[in-house]
Amino acid sequence: MTEPISPQAICHLRQANEIAIRAQSLGHHPFGAILVAPDDETVLLSQGNVDAVNHAESTLIRTAVTNFSASYLWNCTLYTTVEPCAMCAATQYWANIGRVTYGISEKQLLALTGNHPGNPTLDLPCRSVFACGQKEIVVIGPVPEVQAEVSAVHKDFWQVDS
Repeated sequence: MTEPISPQAICHLRQANEIAIRAQSLGHHPFGAILVAPDDETVLLSQGNVDAVNHAESTLIRTAVTNFSASYLWNCTLYTTVEPCAMCAATQYWANIGRVTYGISEKQLLALTGNHPGNPTLDLPCRSVFACGQKEIVVIGPVPEVQAEVSAVHKDFWQVDS
């Protein structure tokens, strides 16, 4: 983590986790994301995982860029249950969303999913993706206050699904 986590941020991560649980109930992998306005309170968009190429984050971000300006998005925060993968981090970068906060890391997810064919995790942290760019995206995570909650959803899902 790069800075202290606020109670409001923890609430947003818990809301993203509820979206992940809903995605799971619809037959999708349990990932959830929300986009929060610059006021750090208003939820602009929410999205659960759809499929292997329409992750919660990338799908939400593509909707965001059609509805908000790049300058506005720079001051928004993407909250997501799991660290954005390389695809989602790159999508965030190109969309100009200036912050991301996540519950558990890709490495923690890999520990939960193992070599599951439904989740062939890339070991490429979002910080590494962003470091290759020209913008300084603020990254906060993993967030200890929600790790157990997010991990429980994935542990249950991947054991049932494997």
